[in-house]
Amino acid sequence: MSVPSRALEPSVEGHLRLEAFEGKFDVKDFVGAISEKLIAQSKADSGPFDPKPFIRTFEAAVDKLIAVRKDVQVKTEQMEKSVRVAERDYSKKMSELNRGFEAVGQSFSGMETKMNEVGRTAIRIGEQMESVHQQRQRAQAAYDLIDYYNQFAKDDTTRLDGLKKEGKEGRRKVAVLLRRLATVAKEVDLPHSDKTRENIDRYCEKFEKDMLHLFDRAYRRGDPKMMHHCAQTLLDFNGGASCVQVYVNQHDFFINRVRADTNIDDRLWDALPDPDAPPPVFETGLQDLFQEIRTTVGQEAQIVQAVFPNPAYVMQVFLQRVFAQSIQQHLEQLVAKTTTMPDLASLRILQLVHQQTSVLVEDLKAYELPSVIPRSPIDSSEFNRTLKGMPASNASNTATAATISTMLETAMEELFVPYTEGQRYLEKESRSLSEMYASYLTKFTRYHERTDTKGKSSMFGRMVDQLSAAAATSPSGSSSTSAQAAAALMRFRGLGASAERAPEKPGEDPIHEEDGILSVDVAETMLKWHAEAIGRCVELSSSSDVPKHTFALLRVLSAAIGNSYIETAIESALARLDAADMKTEPSMQPLTVLREVDLICHLWQRYVTMALLPLASSSVTVRREMVVFNNQAVSRIEGGANQVSQKLTDAVVSWLSTQLAKQKRTDFKPRNDDLSFARVNTEPCIACCDVLEKVRDAAKATLSGKNLEGFLTEVGVAFHSLLLEHLKKFPVSATGGLMLAKDLKSYQDVIDSFSIPSLHERFEFIRQLGNVFLVKPDILKSYITEGYLGRIDANLLRPYLVQRSDWGQAEKGFNDPTDSVVADGKGMRDRFGMGRLSMIMKDLEPLRDQISMPSMPMPGMSNLGNIASSFANARPPRFSSSVAT
Repeated sequence: MSVPSRALEPSVEGHLRLEAFEGKFDVKDFVGAISEKLIAQSKADSGPFDPKPFIRTFEAAVDKLIAVRKDVQVKTEQMEKSVRVAERDYSKKMSELNRGFEAVGQSFSGMETKMNEVGRTAIRIGEQMESVHQQRQRAQAAYDLIDYYNQFAKDDTTRLDGLKKEGKEGRRKVAVLLRRLATVAKEVDLPHSDKTRENIDRYCEKFEKDMLHLFDRAYRRGDPKMMHHCAQTLLDFNGGASCVQVYVNQHDFFINRVRADTNIDDRLWDALPDPDAPPPVFETGLQDLFQEIRTTVGQEAQIVQAVFPNPAYVMQVFLQRVFAQSIQQHLEQLVAKTTTMPDLASLRILQLVHQQTSVLVEDLKAYELPSVIPRSPIDSSEFNRTLKGMPASNASNTATAATISTMLETAMEELFVPYTEGQRYLEKESRSLSEMYASYLTKFTRYHERTDTKGKSSMFGRMVDQLSAAAATSPSGSSSTSAQAAAALMRFRGLGASAERAPEKPGEDPIHEEDGILSVDVAETMLKWHAEAIGRCVELSSSSDVPKHTFALLRVLSAAIGNSYIETAIESALARLDAADMKTEPSMQPLTVLREVDLICHLWQRYVTMALLPLASSSVTVRREMVVFNNQAVSRIEGGANQVSQKLTDAVVSWLSTQLAKQKRTDFKPRNDDLSFARVNTEPCIACCDVLEKVRDAAKATLSGKNLEGFLTEVGVAFHSLLLEHLKKFPVSATGGLMLAKDLKSYQDVIDSFSIPSLHERFEFIRQLGNVFLVKPDILKSYITEGYLGRIDANLLRPYLVQRSDWGQAEKGFNDPTDSVVADGKGMRDRFGMGRLSMIMKDLEPLRDQISMPSMPMPGMSNLGNIASSFANARPPRFSSSVAT
């Protein structure tokens, strides 16, 4: 049985229309909208669910949707047919339009070809007309010139006078005519031409005076238009140079401003010659002058551009006058005030003016003007170009070829030429530095003169002789920088090759101990002065001269801080060591000198590396020479420091030897055992340990690094050799062996406080060697085959073994005949089962590779035996500065 159809609700009908599917469509929303009322009715019925209403509604909706789809398909087919028809019509119209455009394009191409032909024809006609016009101009110009020339020959200037009275245009025409007439008059060689030339020259001179007078009146009235007319007219007449000179000469900046003596602050004058005061950065009079120049130039730049047709040339003339008159006059006044002062004052003034002028030049470069001169509308070409068809050559044009910036740089260089040309600046700078250093080190030098106990035979005396020779001779017959430095040092110190050491004069300041002490603060002051001089050198010297000037100033610094300061202190220390009484305990004061030498050299070399060498990078040759010179100076100082270290070491070792010589023969073979055991150490041991502790404390307080290690190693090695020789001299009993062991343990403890591994091995060997006096005779033979002693040939130990008080009994064990049989001819080496000296050398090979240095000779210790020589190659390097150059 079929379900009867049912009419759809109006709300459902609205969802089935075509418009409902044109927008955004969602199936769930569509089904929900259709069944919304049915669901509500189904929920309202209390009975079971009835699907029939849903089925009827959805069947009707499906039927409706099918009908809608058929309608859409019909409309789509109709629209597709319409689109195809429209596309065919569109294609047909586009084809027709393309054909029309192609026809128009062809028409335009033909028209363009015809226009090009017409244009070329017009150009040919124009060229012909221009040629005819130029010929007409040349003919007219020649006619006019001949006519005016004939009038001047007749002394008739009525026509020119009338033309001049026509106003501005008339005067400009007269200017052009007169210039051409002057050119013609110079070239014409006819009877009575001289008179005509004189008439023309006289009229030209009168015309120029009239124009200058007119320009002057306009200048005084402040009429820029008339001034421009006069300047342009004179430019057409003779280049306008006379007009520019009148303008510049009558400017208020040069006429009304009468400069009196420069009023400088007294504090500035007091600070100029003081090297410890910072260099001045401004000067009141100079600052006011430069500010006025900036203001005036800013105003003149506008006026010049409005008045003159060639403003760049006028500005150059004006600025040249400013530099040559105003700035140079002020500079000369400042330099003149420093004539009674040290050279440092004039050098600082030059640097100050140079710095301020550089800033002024950079400011004035902002007023750069175009250097092209506008051509006169009347005179389109020169007379020769008019007659011969050649380009003109205007002298005034070439005057402005250089830009204002280039002119300013040149003017600034010329300003300082009288003070920097040749070697003037370098000689004054070197002389100033040398005099300041010599004055600064006067007390230092006087102090060390009196400590020079050996006079001329010492190194200090030889240094004076070298300075005297350098001051007396110089290469190429001229005064070199080094010679000037030496002469200044000699003059300020009062030294001479033949002068004797004079006593202190009544008027001189007293000399104190601290005046002769090396000080890092003094070196810093000297380097600060030198750095200021280097700054001036870079400021005042050309870039090509900076490397060689830096090298020259490096020589001055080396002569002062190296020769006169550091080496003087080193030579005084050597003199004290040479003059010291060997019977007294040596002073550790030379170590303080070495410490200051190390610090000053470090500071000096850092300054050379960071400040001076980069300035010579532009010249490879000069830089290489500077490095070689600097290395030689440092090597010389290191050599002197090594001598001080060596002599001090010799003095310490000599004093230790003296203390050991006080050892009594009964110290290690006592008679009263109770009294012997009451003593901790023997007196020589206490004295030597006290000396070693003083040396250790002084060295660690003053030296560092490899220098400390080298010095303590030298002392330790030498003392080790002394002990080896010392133990051969004294018989030792069983009780005395205990005393000897305590002495050797004290020595070892003091040396261990040096914190040097190589010395620890040496004194451990000494301690074990001392124990041979403690072991019983029956185990002595086995003991010497163990530890450090086992590395030594037994024959080398025999000199120590024979000092045992019971050696007569112990020797039998060493001479056991069964040993010789067992040895089977292999000698002592196989008997003890150990190698000879080569064994210990092999063990010390790594140490020798790290610090290889030949042994330091000790006075009176050349025959210490083979045991001491086995340790000789373990020495560290001598004194070296902190900075490698």
